[in-house]
This record gives sequence, C-alpha cells and structure tokens, in this order.
Amino acid sequence: MSRYPMETQIAFIECGGNGLQLYQKDAAPLNCQALHGLISCAEWTGVRLSTLLDEAGVDSTAKWILAEGADAAGMSRSVPLAKAMDDALVALYQNGERIRPSNGYPMRLLLPGYEGNMQVKWLRRVKLTESPMMTKDETSKYTMLLPDGKSLQFVFPIEAKSVITQPSPGLTMKGLGLYEISGLAWSGYGKIAKVEVSADGGKTWAPATLQQPVLSMALTRFRMAWRWNGGPAVLQCRAIDETGAVQPTRADLIAKRGTKAVYHFNGITSWSINESGEVKHVYA
Repeated sequence: MSRYPMETQIAFIECGGNGLQLYQKDAAPLNCQALHGLISCAEWTGVRLSTLLDEAGVDSTAKWILAEGADAAGMSRSVPLAKAMDDALVALYQNGERIRPSNGYPMRLLLPGYEGNMQVKWLRRVKLTESPMMTKDETSKYTMLLPDGKSLQFVFPIEAKSVITQPSPGLTMKGLGLYEISGLAWSGYGKIAKVEVSADGGKTWAPATLQQPVLSMALTRFRMAWRWNGGPAVLQCRAIDETGAVQPTRADLIAKRGTKAVYHFNGITSWSINESGEVKHVYA
C-alpha cells in the first residue's frame, strides 16, 4: 500500500448507538462521557479507496461495495459506491503513527461522516456489488424501528449534533458569577455553521463562538460566556450544519422516531443546575 499516493483527513468517528440512553422514558442519571462518549476525532492518513477501485476496474452495474473485516465476527457492511468513490480512505495511520491493533491494524476503512460501525476495522476484503448485501450487521442491527413497526435502514450519515461538556454532570458550580459554557458540535453532512446555547431550557437562544479550525465532518469546539445568578437553570445547545439542518429537541425526535430506534440519537441534551450548583441530566 505504501507505493500509492496518500492523503490525510481529520474526521470524527461516532458509534451509531451513541446517546441511545436518551431514548429511554426517564432521564438517565449519567454524566456527559457515559451519555455521549462513544465518539472520537483524529487525523487519518491513507490511500483513497477510489484510487484502488479505479486501478482494479469498476463494473458499470456496481452500485455498492461490501467491506469485510478480519475480526472473528467477520463484521461486514454495505457502502454506497458513490461514497467509496468520494472521500473514503483505506486508513493506515492515525495521528501520525501506524494504526494500533485495537483500531484496526494494519488497515481500516474511513468513511467521513458515516456511523462508526461502517468504518470497518482490520479490513481484509472489498467487493463490488449491484445491491446491498443485507449482512447481519445491517439487518439485525443498525436499523431503526419506528412506531408504525417499519424500520429505517441504510441511514448512514450522522445528523447535526452537539453537547455541552462544561459545565456538565459530575461538575459543581463554585458560586455565582461568570462562567464559560463550552462543548462540541459535529455533523456527518459537512461543517458546523452555527451553535446556539440556552440557559432557560430552550426559551431563548444566543450564538456561541466557534473555535477555529471549523472542519467538515470533524468535531468543532464552541464557547460562550455566561453569568450564573445562583438560581436554577437548564443549559442546552443546538447545532446547525452547513446544509441548514437544525439539531431537534428530544421531544421532536421522539415524536418522529418513537423510543425503540436506539441508533442515531441527535436530540438536544439538557443539563439542569440547582441552587447549590449541582449539574444533572434532565429532560426539558
């Protein structure tokens, strides 16, 4: 692989089930890491999958690829050929060093913006196909059961999403005064265009400052000054990506998908602050 031209991309990888606890009826008494921690962002270096496919030759009837891992489970996912020919990488390096065994050594698939399960580790085979292969990893799992009994299948990009990391559950406010609200925002559809923050449970919103660089399909840090007066507050944030998609409220998402979807939760998360400064996860 080292003889091929390589390129580097900074991209997040998020588990499709990140935030699944927020589909539950009651707000889970968990911190930010436990609720939203199944995500990372790194610098990936490798060979464009399109380079390899062009060299091998692509049949005109092919519309999908099957990516297969060398793990014991033979983890396999179907990927649209259009994505494979766009920005997909066969990644060999992470943050400047060879990918570690736990992250897929010697090579893994990188599909910027797509759910993490599709970014097959220990990649051993890529097969061109006319249609999805309906593997166990995309039929019994990674589909979203809707209230009417139907399922959403092949929902690949991660939708616009954000979360406040400071302050968040497990942290305590140290008296009234000026604080910085900070968090992360991301979208599988491109760059984050704007993040808004509310301290009154979504009644009013104010724009946060985005920390540079703001990259496509990468984590973006946002910051905002906030003066806490010592009274109760409910902190929320919502992301808007460059396509104009706005992160929905939890109530709106549940109304659309129900509570059994499990995957792709991108509803707004709420942190409450009481008079003693304790921060908790709540539904608001």
